[in-house]
Amino acid sequence: MSHELLRQPKWRVIDQSHFGPLFDAKQSFAIDDALCTAVGAGQSDAVVRTWVHENTVVLGAADTKLPYIDEAISFLRQEGYRVVVRNSGGLAVVLDSGVLNISLIFPETKNTIAIEQGYEAMYALIAAMLAPYGVRIEAGEVVGSYCPGSYDLSIGGKKFAGISQRRVRGGVAVQVYLCVTGSGAKRGELIRRFYEIGRQGKATAFAYPDVVPAVMASLSELTGRALSVDELLVALWRTLQSLGGALHSSTLDGEEWSWYEQYWARIVERNEKALSGALPAGE
Repeated sequence: MSHELLRQPKWRVIDQSHFGPLFDAKQSFAIDDALCTAVGAGQSDAVVRTWVHENTVVLGAADTKLPYIDEAISFLRQEGYRVVVRNSGGLAVVLDSGVLNISLIFPETKNTIAIEQGYEAMYALIAAMLAPYGVRIEAGEVVGSYCPGSYDLSIGGKKFAGISQRRVRGGVAVQVYLCVTGSGAKRGELIRRFYEIGRQGKATAFAYPDVVPAVMASLSELTGRALSVDELLVALWRTLQSLGGALHSSTLDGEEWSWYEQYWARIVERNEKALSGALPAGE
């Protein structure tokens, strides 16, 4: 299975999967916005960026409206997790050293990229990456998962990945998180408790998910193989090359750093406002 968006003549590769615990998830969201701006301005080839963040729960804007959000965030912090509010839609997800994130960033200057096209491209990429493992991947909402969506990726009814999109200044970022190693149910239980503490039985206007940890799993659990983030990275590079794209390694460059600083300041301000009542002084 292939997709026209994946057949890029050149891919600019930015691998940030081994930056370690000091790499803040807010940086990732600012980086993707800067790269969207660069791609949209015609100053960059299409980008594939890989990134890993340790022990972080990324919240959506709706999560910050939970009736007892302060207590829920305190719980996450006590469990050893940073808390970040993303600059796009969606709900709470868990990131840790066993979760590989991939961003595909395309220009939308010549042809409009429909939302479904972006989702289908990422679905096709992940399916191609995992084809050698003999698994059948399905796309569709997995009821009981955290951050449920119409493009949840699952094997045998258990979700291992979720896809989101963000559009900035002529660039489209399609992002996926892949639970590669570890316990999907353990991650699910963390978010189940987050919502339990955040709601405490109180009725809410927004329908938060009733998380069932058993419907979440990692690829290692689903394939019965001791996979690693590095093995999935190799599968990613091989898959893109097999589609005819030339890969060249890169980092942020030139004006991209200025754009990054602007987007970084915005998301820091957004987080300070959203979490001002939930975080202790100095955080």
